[in-house]
Amino acid sequence: MKLHWQILLALVLAVAVGLVTGPDTRLFGLSLTAAYQFVGSLFMNGLRMLIVPLIMSSIITGVAGLGARGDLGRLGGRTLLYYMTTSLLAILVGLGLVDLFQPGIVGGQPAREALGLAPVPADLVARVQGKGTGDLVAIFLRMVPVNIVSAAAQGQMLGLIFFSLLFGYFMSRIEGEPARTLHAFWEGVFGVMMCMTEWIMRFAPLGVFALVTRVVATTGLGAFRPLLVFFVTVLLALAVHALVVLPALLRLLGRVDPRRHYRAMAPALLTAFSTASSSATLPVTMECVERGAGVSNRVTSFVLPLGATVNMDGTALYECVAALFIAQAYGLHLSFATQFSVVVIALLTSIGVAGIPAASLVAISVILGSIGLPLEAVGLILAVDRVLDMCRTAVNVFSDSCGAVLMARLEGERPLA
Repeated sequence: MKLHWQILLALVLAVAVGLVTGPDTRLFGLSLTAAYQFVGSLFMNGLRMLIVPLIMSSIITGVAGLGARGDLGRLGGRTLLYYMTTSLLAILVGLGLVDLFQPGIVGGQPAREALGLAPVPADLVARVQGKGTGDLVAIFLRMVPVNIVSAAAQGQMLGLIFFSLLFGYFMSRIEGEPARTLHAFWEGVFGVMMCMTEWIMRFAPLGVFALVTRVVATTGLGAFRPLLVFFVTVLLALAVHALVVLPALLRLLGRVDPRRHYRAMAPALLTAFSTASSSATLPVTMECVERGAGVSNRVTSFVLPLGATVNMDGTALYECVAALFIAQAYGLHLSFATQFSVVVIALLTSIGVAGIPAASLVAISVILGSIGLPLEAVGLILAVDRVLDMCRTAVNVFSDSCGAVLMARLEGERPLA
């Protein structure tokens, strides 16, 4: 049985068992709520364990590979600028809608109790809410940490990401045996972390069962109302980006009819939705862009593989909405400086962990840790993550295809779409 069906089955069983049992139910003298908490925490700790080595190895190998190919010329610069711009626009769309609909607020009150979240310590509230516009300077200072090991240990991921970007770029500048050794080392670390992530995600059904059962047993079905609003908010934000923002770029910058481009990309979008993998969809995407949209192989062979690696509009949008949803659920009002920090980290992590299984869960943990929020609520998002993963992957692929068309137009080609 595929993993997403296992997670769905675990979700159904969790609701049923949670309704039958209660917060005080015991089995052989053992509190079932405590058992659920133990299993759920064990799974979440496994995900958190991956964060530092996974992000470092993925960013370093990706940036080093890009620099080693010498692809940072005119086409590369334009492509990266497009990808950064569309990811930023996606994040802003998500930020606007999550602030508008406030899925973490139920009946004018934070959804913390409905979701079964632990109370937030007073010092954490003061630390998160006490930031003002002047703290923007501190955000940029944290990008250049004094001690990279200390920054990683303290969860200051912005500095770790910046260091990894620099390390990967300058690793591509050296030659000879040291260069080959470093490339082999970091590619090996990345391969191991991929395998570890896939292994830990095999336990996702157990983690979902434990986390959701505890919530349902404690609070009843009230937990699903904020999750439903969160689900709808993400879908609406993805729809706005895919049906308004990207078509507007095609029309205004590429002078391309978006309807014809949608028709050309239909097979790739369906493949992306069903596989939830930009990398697995890449061959179909290239064929659709070349044959359906009329873009040359010279452009598609560079723009699309790069996009499958670094361009994750849907993922960046989802990370931002999820982080703000959790903050609302805890009853924390995030200042402009803190929301700006969320935008920056979502933009960087969407690039750094692209194409990795459970990438969004790892990235959301990074964002929450960077602004001081508890990570336990990430487990609840697992209940709706798979369907949203399929939707955001389709948005990622569509953004890649739009980028290929726009780059072809800037290179003097006339795409047929």
